[in-house]
Amino acid sequence: MTTPSPANFAGQHITVAGLGMSGISAARALAGLGARVTVVDGGDSEKQQAAAHELEAEGITVRLGDGATLPAGTDLVVTSPGWKPDSPLFAAAAAAGVDVVGDVEIAWRLRGPDAAAWLGVTGTNGKTTTVRMLASILAAEGLHTTAVGNIGTPIIDVVLGQGKDGERPYDVLAVELSSYQLHWAPSLRAHSATVLNLAPDHLDWHGSMQAYAADKGRIYEGNTVACVYNVADKATEDLVREADVEEGCRAIGFTLGTPGPSQLGVVEGILVDRAFVENRQQQAQELAEVSDIAPGSGTPAPHNIANALAAAALARAFGVRPAAVRDGLRAFHPEAHRIQHIADLDGVTYIDDSKATNTHAAEASLAAYEHIVWIAGGLAKGATFDELVQKSAARLRGVVLIGADRALIREALARHAPDVPVVDLDRTDTGAMPEAVREATRLAEPGDTVLLAPACASMDMFVNYNKRGEAFADAVGELTARDH
Repeated sequence: MTTPSPANFAGQHITVAGLGMSGISAARALAGLGARVTVVDGGDSEKQQAAAHELEAEGITVRLGDGATLPAGTDLVVTSPGWKPDSPLFAAAAAAGVDVVGDVEIAWRLRGPDAAAWLGVTGTNGKTTTVRMLASILAAEGLHTTAVGNIGTPIIDVVLGQGKDGERPYDVLAVELSSYQLHWAPSLRAHSATVLNLAPDHLDWHGSMQAYAADKGRIYEGNTVACVYNVADKATEDLVREADVEEGCRAIGFTLGTPGPSQLGVVEGILVDRAFVENRQQQAQELAEVSDIAPGSGTPAPHNIANALAAAALARAFGVRPAAVRDGLRAFHPEAHRIQHIADLDGVTYIDDSKATNTHAAEASLAAYEHIVWIAGGLAKGATFDELVQKSAARLRGVVLIGADRALIREALARHAPDVPVVDLDRTDTGAMPEAVREATRLAEPGDTVLLAPACASMDMFVNYNKRGEAFADAVGELTARDH
């Protein structure tokens, strides 16, 4: 497939849907390439008005409170990731024969002839940790790289900034991609990619689990070297089988057990590679020790070992040496609110995994500890909790429930863990967190872990999961100050 040059956007009338970070980035980039840009957004907040004024000063038209209307003469719609496929704007575009794509698609089309390779990472959980591990490994090899995509830096900005102001061009990009972004990126063809795992999430956006999985699976389309899948999650391997890849592209598995040929896995505390070796039937290459994963933070949780194996597989697919895998994992430090150790107090460990915003993430978090007092609840986003409670019941010392949809978890506990003590805090204000921590401390015994792994979104009580995690850490700090 021929990559369009940036000049192809000159003179086009492009409508950008959404005035968030990616929408603003796309609008500025396309206007800078000579396109006539109109931004539409159904909101009209003070923040959006301020952003609109800035863009209008740059010659970009902005229409607030008008997100359902397609401007006349639109040649292409570029959508922000969160806009649902059934939005009226997109129906109008389809009726007018106008394509709808996302910012990732635009970035892909803007690559030059010597563009950096893309190593793609998606999955229901673990994307950000894995892509940052991958970037750390690639940097340890001496490659010029960065983590981009659904991780903060708009990917269009990175692609257009390649080699400007004398900066060394990137050799390779570690690209985190959400299901939303993949849905709107039909031309994307990564060097190698992984789907870490699949579990129900964002079904209100996608409409079904099948549609959600299909969008995740788009990351494998056209891969040239490796499609990396999770041996423990057959659905990810099924997506590899269904993908139309380049001739010679290989399926590479990762497993927490002993790896077979064409897999990476763990043997006696060692991460080993039986995929990128000369004789994978009989040879294995040592990459790192499990203790090299986020050193200093204690024994890594199983899902973070899996994330490290996936990152290592992508790096090895790009030709990275074993020593760089080890050095990159040692240099990596997890972000806050992801299995973050907060304190040890009277023999009880306090862990903040506020990022566990769905049942799949919470299950992985709960599996990492033997005896748990679980703080859970928030916005369920249509999730059910029976399977999560069934799998975790034997580990639960007690449960403290907060948030708008806590009754759903309470009912699952009543069905599958009736003997576990439950404290139901009937409040959804931010002040509930200190009370939740105090109640969890009361239920905990020496050797237990008080774990914030809500299995729910945070917006009923907090601005985001970061604020929820900060509230937990502050509450633990107050407990420590009061008692000591």
